[in-house]
Amino acid sequence: MSKVRQLEPKAVWNHFEDLNAVPRPSKKEERVIAFMEDFGKSLNLEVEKDKVGNLLIRKPATAGMENRKMIVMQAHLDMVHQKNSDTDFDFDKEGIRSWIDGEWVKAEGTTLGADNGMGVAAIMAVLSSTDIAHPAIEALFTVDEEAGMTGAQNLQSGWLKGEILLNLDTEEDDELSIGCAGGIDTNINWNYTEEILKGDFQAIKLKVSGLSGGHSGMDIIKGLGNANKIMNRLLWAGGSYDIRVASIDGGGLRNAIPRESNAIVAVSTANVAALKAVMSDLASQIKDELATTDSNFLFELEPLSSLPSKVMSAPDQQKMIYAIQSCHDGIKRMSPDVANLVETSNNIARVLVKDGKMEVKCLTRSDRESAKMDLAHSINASFSVIGASVVHSGSYPGWKLDPEARMLGMMKDLYRELFKEEPRVLACHAGLECGLLGQHYPHLEMISFGPTIRGAHSPDERVKIPSVQKFWGYLIETLNRIPVMD
Repeated sequence: MSKVRQLEPKAVWNHFEDLNAVPRPSKKEERVIAFMEDFGKSLNLEVEKDKVGNLLIRKPATAGMENRKMIVMQAHLDMVHQKNSDTDFDFDKEGIRSWIDGEWVKAEGTTLGADNGMGVAAIMAVLSSTDIAHPAIEALFTVDEEAGMTGAQNLQSGWLKGEILLNLDTEEDDELSIGCAGGIDTNINWNYTEEILKGDFQAIKLKVSGLSGGHSGMDIIKGLGNANKIMNRLLWAGGSYDIRVASIDGGGLRNAIPRESNAIVAVSTANVAALKAVMSDLASQIKDELATTDSNFLFELEPLSSLPSKVMSAPDQQKMIYAIQSCHDGIKRMSPDVANLVETSNNIARVLVKDGKMEVKCLTRSDRESAKMDLAHSINASFSVIGASVVHSGSYPGWKLDPEARMLGMMKDLYRELFKEEPRVLACHAGLECGLLGQHYPHLEMISFGPTIRGAHSPDERVKIPSVQKFWGYLIETLNRIPVMD
């Protein structure tokens, strides 16, 4: 038996392990949806599924709680699938292998799925309980949160009857979130000219690795290195040495800060030594820049035995490098209203160059719709000038702060009572589903909280064991204090 299953509260950790045995990548949630349907039906609870795969499980109030307001407990079923390059793991077939490291639970070389698996597991523990006092519950499990929020976007109106929504998808156990950023995807595609090399060239593989990575919303404030931007800096530096790009493969998921990038290039044999020197010097400078945030940054330059059959034409290569260089990455503006909150940012999540086609993916976030679109238009300009096709998609709204919300007052008081300290009430620079849920159900009073999670969206993801105990106790007492109906 997994040692994780022995942790307290056992009900939460056992449901978490059960959930993690089911592959659940975004847009491939069929197995976890079926798993949750079977779970609800095994408890003889009412289970409904909408047209996009969102699940709603209803549980009646416990005795004496029938006059309390009905609540919606909400979490998303999908998880980000990321692994270290040296980890042999098939996310489509294998369950997450978790282990205990001191006061943290981690996974073996992959993302853990604590985002948002801990929230799902906590809701499962409440639904399966026989001794927890609670009002009538609608347990809402949404799909595809991590890859576009299509579950929340397409949630049908009139489905939910609750008045209060508890979103269990934040990552600090002392936070009560009452606002979040909106986002928009930018997808860039460009056909470039290829040509056959003429002359004496050496093929070289460039590799950027060892970066911290992380959540492109919550972790963007840390100033982490972006492998795609770093690779482009290296290619820029090589421009004076007749370097020719054959392929680039950097980053992956739209909401993960890229940790690795690989490029195959060719360089005039006479310039190999000079190129190696200039790139190694630049990599040393970058390592110094990132010493605090990405101390394991590594740049490798490896000669290859065979030349690529074709490379990007020199004019198009310059256009590409200039466009990526001009595209903003990282924080654009900090909030002028909330201390230490990022207002607007962009993540250059994916760069793929191969066989005459370039693909770039960005995720832009902001709690101001106008600022979000302004940055998206700037990204459009960076690539449109080289003739690329730029398509914006998946736009979703932010969740506006409401510091006067009644539930917030109750939960602040309860936090002080239980933990003898002040909670941090804030907004987050991440795309919680609350903004979209609020569009469908504007009457809902919403608040978000959860256990402490670090390194979400990266193989360094981990959840703090004591914080799960704290979160669970706080959740149970919150359910007990839901106010009576008006």
